[in-house]
Amino acid sequence: MTTLLLAAIPLWGILSTEQFTRILESLERNLLTPIPLCFVLGIVCTRIHGGIKIPKELYYSIAIFLLMSIGFMGGHELAHEYEAHGVSTIWKPALATLFLGCLTPITSYVVLRYVGGLSIADSAGIAAHYGSTSAVTYAVANSFVEQTQHPANSFLPTLVTILECPGIAIALLIGAALSARERAAKAAQTGRPAKESKLGEALYEVITGQSIMLMAGLLAIGFISTMFMDPKGFQPFYDFFQSKGMLFRGVLCIFLLEMGLVAGEKLGDLLKVGPFLVAFGVLMPLAHGFLAAYLGHLAGLNLGGCTVFAAIVSSASYIAAPPAVRLTLPEANPTLSITAALAITFPFNIAFGIPIYYEMAKWIGAQ
Repeated sequence: MTTLLLAAIPLWGILSTEQFTRILESLERNLLTPIPLCFVLGIVCTRIHGGIKIPKELYYSIAIFLLMSIGFMGGHELAHEYEAHGVSTIWKPALATLFLGCLTPITSYVVLRYVGGLSIADSAGIAAHYGSTSAVTYAVANSFVEQTQHPANSFLPTLVTILECPGIAIALLIGAALSARERAAKAAQTGRPAKESKLGEALYEVITGQSIMLMAGLLAIGFISTMFMDPKGFQPFYDFFQSKGMLFRGVLCIFLLEMGLVAGEKLGDLLKVGPFLVAFGVLMPLAHGFLAAYLGHLAGLNLGGCTVFAAIVSSASYIAAPPAVRLTLPEANPTLSITAALAITFPFNIAFGIPIYYEMAKWIGAQ
């Protein structure tokens, strides 16, 4: 209940009663569908110690398929967009994506460090998670806007790929630089040598990590094969990877079930992270989501595109960010960052955030 009240605070005085009613209707359309209900089932099963278990091999296989599908279909649609309009329709959204990819980790760090009073390492570690994005949140948001009959712009998967890396890199740079200065000051006082951060190694691991390599690689493959393959030969690959198809939505249900099981295990950690981080995990995505919807509208995205863009900018990474943070900022507490990303922001976005971003996009005039 507290989380819901916190989520509503920025909206009072901005949205009318009619708009709040539409949000509730959107929540109903979003929640009472198989994808989020599978996530809820996972949480409930964990809390009552149910017997559902997803084999790790299946979970990893599904994660790989989802990343490949998002990348492949993004490259396919990007090829069509390029053939029809060149780069005229995508350069503005791409520029807005890069800007937000740089801005979100900085704003997150400032709030965590100077409002929340967290340490440099913890603030930078959490900011790295919130500067990146969640491909699963994209998939759920994309499914939502299709149900509302407002499909997103076809090149949105390209923006997901662009957004994946800069936020992690900038947060790590902030954390490594300030942590090194702090360690140097302490070392000067004690006379002991300061430990060095492996920043370059961490950035290399981020860029060459599974999520970026799969999405970027399949984006290129989808683009090239669409441009040069015979349509009949290309069709079987399209049928396998298409994000609107039966296979994609079915495995997404299984993946969300596993995510629910993991999130359910982390609900107990909410007591450890405290009310500030709970509020941060809800309010910061709302602020970033509104900014993304507004900039997306200015960049020419349609209603569905603004909604999905807001969802990916407001999401938090729990796949690419953790290993990079662990390598560069080993002193950062992973319980704080993973719990905030996976047990607070991810469920909020899946259940409530996406319909709110949809209404935000309508309010600013997206069509």
